[in-house]
Parts: sequence; structure tokens; C-alpha cells
Amino acid sequence: MKIVSFNANGIRARLPIVVQWMEKEAPDVLCIQETKVQDPDFPKAPFENLGYHACYKGEKSYNGVAVLTRSKPELVRIGLKEGDETEESRLIAVHVDGIPFVNTYVPQGQDPDSEKFKYKIGWLNALLDYFKKHYRPDQPLVWTGDFNIAPEAIDVYDPETLSGNIGFHPEEHKMLNTLKDWGFVDVFRRHKTEAKLYTFWDYRIPNGVKRNLGWRIDHIWATACLAEKSKDAWIDRDARLLPRPSDHTFIIADFDL
Repeated sequence: MKIVSFNANGIRARLPIVVQWMEKEAPDVLCIQETKVQDPDFPKAPFENLGYHACYKGEKSYNGVAVLTRSKPELVRIGLKEGDETEESRLIAVHVDGIPFVNTYVPQGQDPDSEKFKYKIGWLNALLDYFKKHYRPDQPLVWTGDFNIAPEAIDVYDPETLSGNIGFHPEEHKMLNTLKDWGFVDVFRRHKTEAKLYTFWDYRIPNGVKRNLGWRIDHIWATACLAEKSKDAWIDRDARLLPRPSDHTFIIADFDL
């Protein structure tokens, strides 16, 4: 089973890239973040034409999550608190072929001294409670998405300078490690241990992709019983070099299921 995560930074703007990539790579599950589109306007037809089921929750111009699956989902759950229409569109859970997938767009946090940073830490705490409520670490579970956190020094292009900044802050690392200790394995790092492998390159950095000034903030994590069945994991950097790209690219994990 090929599982993929991708922050589209606007699914309608990135639709040609996503459709062409899916035609080429044929993922079984594609988790998308930052769709930036209200539900009635989500472009589901191109994906249905490729044979995929589309589950999504979005809002105008901000946030938004979606999961595209070859098999019909057995369960779909929206948000940290089901039925709360005031909640930002940041989480969708889909059960496919007996495996639960939780796709998240974690708040960015803006600045460590801001209220938005407090909101980010609070959101991650609520996510931990969500996992504890709905799942067990000794059973199969995949957690994907834009976590907006680079876990280790090898996951950012300049760890010394960036230390303490948003996305690479001790409080974020503490929270992420708490989530990991609940029962997750970083599937990418299970297969790739070298540095300078990134999923995000800031538009604002001149020639940031060519200079490889990036961050690994997009992830595919799984509980141990599932992670041990992963065969490989990789990042498709070439997609970030296409015309009108997202500032993120695809991260992929292949499982023998």
C-alpha cells in the first residue's frame, strides 16, 4: 500500500500537479492539507475520474484537509470534536481497508511569543487526547500531514540559527515527542537516516529549493505494528520544481499489507 502526504497550499491552484502526480504514482491513499476551499467547491470530479473516493473538510482561503482513497472508506470522522462547526478544518480521520488514517494540518504557530503558538501547543495536546480516545498504540494506525514541526537537527537546513524559531522550538519538540511516545514511529526515518532531505522550502528564500534550504515538516508516522511492515519511504523533491508548485512536496511511504 502506497501512502502519501502533501500540503497543496491551495488544491485548486495545485490541481494539475496533483492529478498528474497521481496518474504517474498511483497512490492507494493520498492525504492532503491546506486545501483552502469550501466543501461545495472541492474539485472532487478529477479524482473520481481517476477512480478515487474523496473525503474532505475545508473552509474558504484557509486550512482544509482531504483524503483520497482507492478503496471506499469504511468510516470518516471530522475534527478533534465531531459536530463542532466552529472548529478549524485541520483533522480528518478515514478508515480504509481496516486501517485508520488520521490526516492533520497542525497550526503553524506564527511566533513563539504569540497567542497562536499557545494555540498550537494546545491543539497538539488535544490531538494526543484524540488518539487516546479513539485508538490504541498496539493496533494499526497511520498519522499523516503537515505537522509544522521539524523533529531533529537533520530536518532543517540550519539548526543552530533556526533553534527556538517556530517549527523548531523546544516546546514543540517536547509535545511532538510526547505524541511519539504514545506509540508512533517516524516511518520516513525508519528508512532514510541522512540529512538534507526536506519536504518544505519557503517561497521567500531566493532559490531556496536549488540551494536546498528546506525543512522536513511533513510526515507519515505509524504505530509500531504497522511501521514494521513499511518497505520504503522517500520524498519527491522534483515536484517542488514544477511550474506553480506548492511550497511543500510529496512524502511517500510504501507498506507490505
